[in-house]
Amino acid sequence: MEYKRVKDERSTYAQKMCVGRAGKLMRTLGMLHAGARVGVAVSGGADSFVLLNVLRLRQRINPFAFDIMALHINAGFAPLGHAPLIQWCADHGVALHAETTDHGPRAHSDENRKRSACFFCAMLRRNRLFDLCRFYGLTHLAMGHNADDLNVTFFMNIFQTGKVSGLSPDEPFFEGKLRMIRPLLGLEKTHINRAAKQWGLPVWKNPCPSAGHTRRADFEDWLGELYARDKRFRANTLGAIGRWQLDPNARRP
Repeated sequence: MEYKRVKDERSTYAQKMCVGRAGKLMRTLGMLHAGARVGVAVSGGADSFVLLNVLRLRQRINPFAFDIMALHINAGFAPLGHAPLIQWCADHGVALHAETTDHGPRAHSDENRKRSACFFCAMLRRNRLFDLCRFYGLTHLAMGHNADDLNVTFFMNIFQTGKVSGLSPDEPFFEGKLRMIRPLLGLEKTHINRAAKQWGLPVWKNPCPSAGHTRRADFEDWLGELYARDKRFRANTLGAIGRWQLDPNARRP
């Protein structure tokens, strides 16, 4: 089958940034290959929804063909909350697996005595995503983490574990049978939020009672206070940590 380049749906600066930078990072690191089958973990927030749309658009302009499938694991606080995703995928011809679980309530119950609710819920969600990747024969699992997430994770790891580590843009699992990729890791949250609104993506708020009350949220607030003191702080940390994590020629510990 011959694949032709067609005009995509980009128009605004933010949309071009999302599609262009994600594509550049995927090319630089060789994230995808012809015939790749990509599962996109979609939570319902702007990051993962933009990632899903970006990959859908890149199917039209990539020099080789790859498949995408949206994967949604509802934590159980709003069992029908993902209805907008179902409609969007149907309207845009995107394959979808969506299911409602009890991960959230379990994470906030006596079953989870030692770990934070977010850690426990995230662990259950990731394990289920891995199961779905095996079931559908997917070669890649795409996550919507962005440059701001990378910054927060970097500092959390330093303070909490004493290790210099961030978020890998391309990480093998199960002896290389599955690759977890993060195509938006070079994009700032502001561009992603603008693009989500401009594309009219039906994002929804996280109904989890712990949302905004986590250790990660504390670090986000702390970094926000530092950024507010000098506009250079945010640009410098995003640039430095981004180069350290995303440049394949960078020297790391």
